[in-house]
Formats: sequence, C-alpha cells, structure tokens
Amino acid sequence: MNTREMIDASGGPVSLTASFNSDSSCFSVGLNSGFCVFNSDPCELKVSRDFNAGVGIVEMVGQSNYLALVGGGHTPKFPQNKVIIWDDAKQVAAMTLEFRTSILRVRITKSRIAVALYDCVHLYAFSVPPKKIAVYETGENPHGLVCLGETHIAVPGRSAGQVQLIKLDTGNVSILPAHTSPLSAMTFSGDGAVLATASQTGTIIRLFATSNGAKMAELRRGLDPAEIFSLAISPSNTLLAVTSDKVTLHIFDIPHARNGQETDNAPATAPVEESTNRGWGIISKLPFLPRVFSDVYSFASARFDIGEEPLGSNYIPPPGAPSERPSKGIIGWTSDKSLLVLGAGKAGRWERFVLQEASDGTRQCLRAGWKRYLGS
Repeated sequence: MNTREMIDASGGPVSLTASFNSDSSCFSVGLNSGFCVFNSDPCELKVSRDFNAGVGIVEMVGQSNYLALVGGGHTPKFPQNKVIIWDDAKQVAAMTLEFRTSILRVRITKSRIAVALYDCVHLYAFSVPPKKIAVYETGENPHGLVCLGETHIAVPGRSAGQVQLIKLDTGNVSILPAHTSPLSAMTFSGDGAVLATASQTGTIIRLFATSNGAKMAELRRGLDPAEIFSLAISPSNTLLAVTSDKVTLHIFDIPHARNGQETDNAPATAPVEESTNRGWGIISKLPFLPRVFSDVYSFASARFDIGEEPLGSNYIPPPGAPSERPSKGIIGWTSDKSLLVLGAGKAGRWERFVLQEASDGTRQCLRAGWKRYLGS
C-alpha cells in the first residue's frame, strides 16, 4: 500500500519541469497554470503566460518567440500526445504535431524538431507545415532521452546502453556501445562536437567525439550507484558538470578538449593525472591495482539544493509531469567559470556556482547565490 502523500500545490505554485535554452542564457518553467521564461543570470522573470491550465514541457528555440509546449499538470492545457509550436509574439499555436502516445521530451532547433516517445524518436523539419524526416526506433526510453544538434541527433539504441548517433545531412547511423546498463542521461556540447553519456548505474560518464564516434574519455563520478540527473559541457568543451540523487555537483576536466585543440577562451585546466590523483593520490600510480584506483575523478564538487521533496523510492512526481524522474539538478553553463543548477517542484530553485582557485592552488566549486524563482 502506497501511503506517500502527493505534492500539494495549495501552498503556492509548483513548477512541473524546468529547462535551459541552447546557450543557457534563459530557462523555461512549466506550471499548473501555464509557463514562465526567465533570464538565467541574473535570475529575472522575462515572460509569464497564464493559461489557467497546465504545461508539462516547455522548450525554447534559442531566444526566439517560438516555444514547444506539451500539456501537463492537474488540468493540461493541451493533450499530452500533442506538441504545440507556440508563437509567443502572436500568442497563438503556429503548428501542432500529434502522436499516438504521450510525449516524454521535445528538443528543438531553428531547423528541426525531435520528439521522444517511450520507444521511438520522431524527427521533423521545422517548417510550415512540418515535414517528417525520420523515425528512430529505440529500446525502452522512459526518460525521453534525445540530443539534437545542428549536425547530429543522438537517441538510445535498441539494446540497453547503446547510443544511435545519426548524421543529419546523410542519415548515416553509428552505434556507440556506451554502457552495459540502460542509459540515464546524455548531452551534446554546445557546438555538438562532444557527446556525454551516463547509465542507470551512475558511476561512469563516457565522452565521445561526434565526428567519428571515438571515445574521448571515461570519468568516474563515484563508487556507489546513483541516478544521474543532468550532464552539461562547458562552452569551451574543457569541463563537464554532473548532478545526481547524491545531491552533489561534480566538475571534471575533459581530457583532449576539442579533440586536442585548445581555444583562446579556455581556462587553464589541470593535467589529467592531477584529476586522477584527486581520488587516490600516489596509490593510483601503483601497478596491478583495480582500475577504480586509476580512474579520472572530479577535481571539485559542491552540494546543491533539491527542495523539500524526497528522492528515490519516496519520490512522487507532480500530477501530469512528463517523467517519473525528479526535475532536479538541471545544469546550465553561463561561462567556463560559472554554472547554474535548477530544480522544479514545490519551491523551484535557481542556484549559481563559480569555479575559482583556492589558496593552495587547487580549484574549488563554490555556491555564489540562490533564489526561489517562483517567489517565496
């Protein structure tokens, strides 16, 4: 018998989901009453639309007036099997995409729309009317995982732990054996050059070059299993941020950043060996030890806030939320030294973290501010 209480919205607004736009300059929030858009840093309300009905998915097209909306909440504004491309300048639905089952996630660029269902991903040209490009069959995809860039799309494979990496101009498909257990999270870098993946085990993050599918790096979050909430790569492709249900934000160096090419705005990063030794020091150099002693660990970490809702088996999603996974720990980089973490729920939270050098020369991740973006 389930005796856990549902999230009660009577005490104030509940954010169903939160997500950043492509460059993390803004973020959007779905509510039981409509949706909001905020400037990311500083956190300031930009747009608020009251539909008197719920929106469970809100995805922005850069900073344009177009958004992808899917109904959600107690009383959905739109059916949960329809994507509404919303023209906010005219405040009308510009087009609609309808499917046979509920939509789990939408990814959208200025040229394409990707819609994730439980066992497939539909890809459309962003045109009037929208033109279907392809349908990619996947294995079970309860979190609606899909990454959409300008040159590639990545979706789960048909076998657990695999990724299908598709080149958009040719349709060529590469199968990446990323993990042995089902995927839990994945993301492209801002330029689409790097793909990061994590599995349900949550201990190892792997990075791949999208140009050829080669594995670039393997990073260890920890030894204990964890549910990965979010992965995000810094603007210069030199750092990776990871959040999980351990309520910890980890920061890693990415070895061979930009396929070995340094950028002018890239921060000075520690050698890979330094990051490795953060875990075990000189022990990691001893021969014949298990690989966990030589794995690359994060060089810095910090705690982030999840609000009042419990995690794990005690978590109950808000009614009409698109996924049963908590919309927590959502990462967006605003620069190579500053990143934000969002959480949805009863008290939607915005947190800002900065990377800086400590007096002993090591790098730290420190929380520099926080705010309840829906008000107190």
